[in-house]
Amino acid sequence: MKRSEVQEQLFDREAALARVGDDEELLAELVQIFLEDYPNNISAIEEALVVHDADRLERAAHTLKGAVANFGAEAVVKEAFELECQGRSGDLSHAGENLHRLHEVIRQLDHEMRPLASQS
Repeated sequence: MKRSEVQEQLFDREAALARVGDDEELLAELVQIFLEDYPNNISAIEEALVVHDADRLERAAHTLKGAVANFGAEAVVKEAFELECQGRSGDLSHAGENLHRLHEVIRQLDHEMRPLASQS
């Protein structure tokens, strides 16, 4: 996945702002909370893969997907959804590849969101 392809799909500030009634301060607070919390979600996904726990992978990926969907970050939602589906099916044979892509897109998302969080 090329960086330019991903950038078009990341943080949709306008959509996220609309979800919070155009409240800039609330959006900044939600972004701050997300940025503090998502590493825990990523760790839970990684731990589930290490122990080959498909149920745990499904839950952790679902949690991340729900959190990131609030920000319109479709590339991250897509990778989390893939991991969730792999957990549901019990086939973790490609989960490492998805985790790698998830790391790439979430790093980009973090970079895009961090300036907004510093405003809160």
